[in-house]
Amino acid sequence: MTDHKTIPAHPVSIQDNTFRDGHQSIFATRMKTEDMIPIAEEMDHCGFWAMEVWGGATFDAMHRFLNEDPWMRPRMLKKYIRKTPMSMLLRGQNLVGYRHYADDVVRAFVDQSCEIGIDIFRCFDALNDFRNLETCVERIKANGKHFEGAVCYSLTEGRLGGEIYTLDFYVKKAKELEAMGADTICVKDMAGLLSPYDAFDLFSALKKTVRVPLHLHTHYTSGMGSMTYLKAIEAGVDIIDTCLSPYALRTSMPACEPIVAALQGTDRDSGIDLPSLLRLSEHLESIAPQYKHLLADHKLSMIDNNVLAHQIPGGMISNLVSQLRDMKALDKINDIYREVVRTRKDMGCPPLVTPSSQIIGSQAVLNVLFGRYVQISKQLRDLVFGLYGKTPVPIDLKLTAKILKNYKRGQTPITVRPADLLPPEMEKARETIGHLARSEEDLLGWILFPQTMEKYLQAKYENVAPARKAAAGC
Repeated sequence: MTDHKTIPAHPVSIQDNTFRDGHQSIFATRMKTEDMIPIAEEMDHCGFWAMEVWGGATFDAMHRFLNEDPWMRPRMLKKYIRKTPMSMLLRGQNLVGYRHYADDVVRAFVDQSCEIGIDIFRCFDALNDFRNLETCVERIKANGKHFEGAVCYSLTEGRLGGEIYTLDFYVKKAKELEAMGADTICVKDMAGLLSPYDAFDLFSALKKTVRVPLHLHTHYTSGMGSMTYLKAIEAGVDIIDTCLSPYALRTSMPACEPIVAALQGTDRDSGIDLPSLLRLSEHLESIAPQYKHLLADHKLSMIDNNVLAHQIPGGMISNLVSQLRDMKALDKINDIYREVVRTRKDMGCPPLVTPSSQIIGSQAVLNVLFGRYVQISKQLRDLVFGLYGKTPVPIDLKLTAKILKNYKRGQTPITVRPADLLPPEMEKARETIGHLARSEEDLLGWILFPQTMEKYLQAKYENVAPARKAAAGC
């Protein structure tokens, strides 16, 4: 590392992801709000750049599995987290669901997210098609909030380079995000693929190219995460993501405590109090037994030495293991990992991140169980048609024709911004759900997850008869 005595101090800022991506990665997003509250206030005093508390799979898991109102978590945490900005992960036009939503839904969702206390929006698109961020960005800026543009990190080879994911690719994408008005730019390495020396080269190049602060998000899945952070720090990265140690490592983020300790006394010292972090971790250890059954324990190793081959991110691995266990098909997991690689290549080599990871993962399961493309999911047809955006490389024309055969929208993929084809949804949804949705939050939740959210709302308002019209759901 450069001699810290010869250059001005440049403290590394740290975002804590314990309350969102930490438990999403290792506990399938099942952490309860009541288990966050006892340490939320002390975490607020740690000096984190931000705390990620919402977005990703939290909205789905909270109402589906925890019987919690998803909109209430940020409101409740805001009572204890008063100084530290609260961040959320937003999938662009995908929001926090699993399809693209019309612009009126996106605008309403972002506005309501600002209302409940979200300060920083990390926005990404699974295909790195930034047309899918335009509507989100417009509303984030209109509300005076922080837009963190994210580029999803992926590879086609073992290291940075090859035909698609090159240094120039990421520099170009960062420049696009800066031109869109990004307040910070994040390299989102959801599967822990970024190697230490590639990180140094990447952030050295980005520092010469864009002026806004740079943020690195990586996972420990491959075992390289902490080393990657140190090399990125040497290259000048401004912000990194970590978790408190009980919720770190494995498929989660690198642990905060070792990073803080390693940087003490250097020009990049974070300034975060290490004893405070240790006290906070004790609480997480005390509640760990109630979540232990959700931990993927099918392997002894804490790292996945195959991740550089299959590139499957941590959240996807934990959910895949859980689903296969329920199907009594866990013995097929290695076959599915191999098929994910083949299916991803067939689909134009997109990054594996929600929703593309779920789409490709689900199709890989179908391909293993029933034969390659014998059964084709609706979501895969939508992807091939272009409803999720432009894939990094074109999909083979013969495979496109096979997948889109008898597809209701047509057999020729679109080239326009996907949301331009989506009619407004809010008013039709309001008529359909009727009085069961008592607020805009209820309505938005139902649009995102119509089946499961309807059950949740019926239970929430169990003494009120659901006055619904016969119109079809949107």
